[in-house]
Amino acid sequence: MTIQAHMPHLRTPQATVLALWSLGMVLARSCALTAVSAFWATWLKRTEPTVRQQWRAFCYEATATRGSARCALAVEPCFVPLLAWVSDPWEGTQVAVALEATTLGTRLTVVVLRVVSRGGALPVAWTILPATATQAWRREWLRMLRHVHRAVPRTWTVMVLADRGLYARWLLRRSTRLGWHPFVRINTGGTCRPQGHMRSVSLQTLVPAPGTTGQGTGSAFQGRHRQLHCTRLACWEAGSTDPWLMLTALPPEARAACW
Repeated sequence: MTIQAHMPHLRTPQATVLALWSLGMVLARSCALTAVSAFWATWLKRTEPTVRQQWRAFCYEATATRGSARCALAVEPCFVPLLAWVSDPWEGTQVAVALEATTLGTRLTVVVLRVVSRGGALPVAWTILPATATQAWRREWLRMLRHVHRAVPRTWTVMVLADRGLYARWLLRRSTRLGWHPFVRINTGGTCRPQGHMRSVSLQTLVPAPGTTGQGTGSAFQGRHRQLHCTRLACWEAGSTDPWLMLTALPPEARAACW
């Protein structure tokens, strides 16, 4: 079985259910529980409520189901095999991983690390947190980056992408320490101090009007414990309401903001 070959730590029942669920999503053309259950109920000639309940029970905690042989599936050991599986048939030696935080109402917040591929993004590591909890996500991001780092060949070029709201000095520093290259979008309302300048200037001066681009090195962020020496890339395309401002550890001539 393909799943057991790539994830040998899974038990046979776990691998079997994962294989059936994956096949059901492909054939039903949906990842919704109702759609997948309806497909398998028709295929197996069973009632839809019965099949749906079996799929739901697979997601329950071990203590919430009957039977002494029930066990919980730890997801963290799946991160490295999953990324290795994705990168195994990869064409080339460049890959981009995106950091994202998604909120499900006031119930959950999911911080996810995804591999960008063919116009989509496949989640390979994630942490689920209470949406109402007041806490920093720094520890979760660092732990997931440390996990998946082992699955990527050292000779590969890895870009770490993050949108506005997730940029921070620790993220850029940790990405660089891992041998990866941060490529982080920042807000336009801040300031920076260009290389060779004594005073900070507004980030808006990098791209004053649509149709302009800018790049250079210098210090970003305010405060002694937040300042970071990095490369700034800027691009304001015609027709866009706001410019794109990026921070990276790569030299200015290596990348453009529209990468």
